[in-house]
Amino acid sequence: MSSAVEQVVIVGGGTAGWLSAALLAARHPQLAITLVEAPDIPTIGVGEGTWPTMRETLATIGIPESEFLRECDASFKQGSRFDGWLDGRAGDSYLHPFTPPPSGDMRDLLAAWQASVPDRCFAEAMTAQHAASARNLAPRQRAMPHYAGALNYGYHLDAGKFAALLARHAVGRLGVRHVSAAVTGVVAGEGGDIAALEFSGHEPLAGDLFIDCSGQAAILIGGHCGAAWIDRSDVSFNDRALALQVPVAADSAVASQTNATAHEAGWLWDIALPSRRGIGCVYSSRHLSDDRAAQILKDYVGAKVPGVDPASLHPRKLAFATGHRDRFWAGNCLAVGLSAGFIEPLEASAIVLIELSIKALADNFPQSRAAMDIHAERFNDLFRYRWDRIVEFLKLHYVLSRRSEPYWLAQRAPETIPARLAECLTLWRDQPPSTWDLPRVDEIFSAASQQYVLYGMGFALPAHAGNPSPAALAKLAEVRDRSRALAAALPANRDYFTAAAAQMRAAQGELASQ
Repeated sequence: MSSAVEQVVIVGGGTAGWLSAALLAARHPQLAITLVEAPDIPTIGVGEGTWPTMRETLATIGIPESEFLRECDASFKQGSRFDGWLDGRAGDSYLHPFTPPPSGDMRDLLAAWQASVPDRCFAEAMTAQHAASARNLAPRQRAMPHYAGALNYGYHLDAGKFAALLARHAVGRLGVRHVSAAVTGVVAGEGGDIAALEFSGHEPLAGDLFIDCSGQAAILIGGHCGAAWIDRSDVSFNDRALALQVPVAADSAVASQTNATAHEAGWLWDIALPSRRGIGCVYSSRHLSDDRAAQILKDYVGAKVPGVDPASLHPRKLAFATGHRDRFWAGNCLAVGLSAGFIEPLEASAIVLIELSIKALADNFPQSRAAMDIHAERFNDLFRYRWDRIVEFLKLHYVLSRRSEPYWLAQRAPETIPARLAECLTLWRDQPPSTWDLPRVDEIFSAASQQYVLYGMGFALPAHAGNPSPAALAKLAEVRDRSRALAAALPANRDYFTAAAAQMRAAQGELASQ
């Protein structure tokens, strides 16, 4: 039990496996890391959104931003826009941006909003990111250093290309060993640990710590360790998605945010990359048939994407269980990605959970098996908390709706609302969300995120004693000034990527001529 932890084995590739391998190898180069993936299992990724945390992650791994953008057909994500979520009428739209409101007493800032610019929506009043997103502007200029920006941002990316880039980088630059083989069995060790993995046509592979990135199969954490599945479909109804990749014109605008459009029994995502748009329909199989979902998706594409014949589209169907494990770390096995759990992709929590899982592991890497159970208990406590907060935040988007379809009425039924969220909604009638409500380090969805959803959907403002302070009024005036300045200074997303591609072609031409 006192043996050193030196050999790490990761089961499964894709974004979860290769991001785990690269980040752990960069943070702990002394480890011998082997990633095993079956050669005939495709990745599920259909186009992904990240949180701003990805910038630090990529910098830590050692991938230049320009290389990442080019190789992953990536674009900038500055938040999420929600259309039709309140009542579905014209103009029903709000933004959840990545840049927080000005610092200070939110009650005072809300009063300043109502006193100075009541005709502007909450996000527009609180951050210049609203103006930049509305104009499809990039959050940075090309001359800025890698991963620096005038506004906070994450990315939209091609998930398949991202996994391929991470694989090349992890193997070629970080020393990760890659084994292409399917796991056929698990050799048990002391106390239920995993001693080694067995393969067909390959020698068994021993390890000290095993990371399960095998997706919904969860062959280690579920199959060997027996970690139970906690079903959260009583709160989060959506369990199906139809996905498309739609080509776009070379001069088309590239949106600065994920667009999430509500429909009768779920919502549609629309993610713009430089070369295409990823569009999908998320829905509840209890409330909508597959055929009706396909029609909703095709109607959306016909209305939103010029020049595309919806009848020619053949969406890919995805089914997913809604929930998570009761333990994420059992013995010497840690689950990361879909093997740990999945809730609908409404606020792009999947990749950030991978990042946070490996960051927690890397920050507190067990030096010996003797300490591993202590680390596991702490990890499980932290990630049970995080999954609860994700479920609550996603539910917040539904409970404030006034839509009248059966699906939306069911979403607002009191018995489907988590008790802690119900308590917070009661508190938030009297006071804005704050760090008192979300006290942990690295909260996935901060008090600012709660505020953007609440006040974006017209939640009643708490009472304010007296007039807004001059300081609060001045801060909102600064937001308006910064909005104008950035609108004049930042390039359009399309112009940014066109210029980057032209520079790359020129550089390649110079090399060819030498």
